[in-house]
Amino acid sequence: MKVILKQDVKGSGKQGDVIEVSDGYAKNFLLKKGLAEPATASGLNEISQRKTADAYHKAENEKQLRELAKKVNGKTVIVPIRAGENGKVFGSVTTAQIAAALAEQGCDVDKKKISFDGTIKTVGVFDAEIRFMEGVTAKIKVEVVPLA
Repeated sequence: MKVILKQDVKGSGKQGDVIEVSDGYAKNFLLKKGLAEPATASGLNEISQRKTADAYHKAENEKQLRELAKKVNGKTVIVPIRAGENGKVFGSVTTAQIAAALAEQGCDVDKKKISFDGTIKTVGVFDAEIRFMEGVTAKIKVEVVPLA
C-alpha cells in the first residue's frame, strides 16, 4: 500500500515522502496513529506542489544570503571596548558585539553565524568569518579600538 507520511517515521521515511509499505503496517500503525495518509491522486499532487514551492523559497533565500554575503565581504567593523593602557581589553570581544557593529552599518547578521580564531582580548585588527549557509561565507575584518 502506498502512503504519504505526515511526520518523520524512524526506519520508514521523512515527512512528505511517498512510501510503499505492507497493508498491515499501514492500517494498524501508520494510519491508526495519524503518521500517514493513503496516497491519493490529490494528495500526491499536493505533495509535488509543496516540494516545488519549498524549492523555490529555498532558492530565493539562498539568493538573498548570497547578496548579503557580497555586501558584507571585505568590510571592516570597528568595535569600541574598554581597554587598559597597555592595549589589553577588559573581558573579550563577543560575536554579539560584532553583529551589533554590522547592524550599525546596515547589515543584519545573526551572531551565531560569526566565527573567529580564539578569543579577541587585545586592541588591534582581527579576521572573522560569517557562514550564512553551506557554501556561502564572507570574510570581514574586526578592528578593536579602546573606548575614548
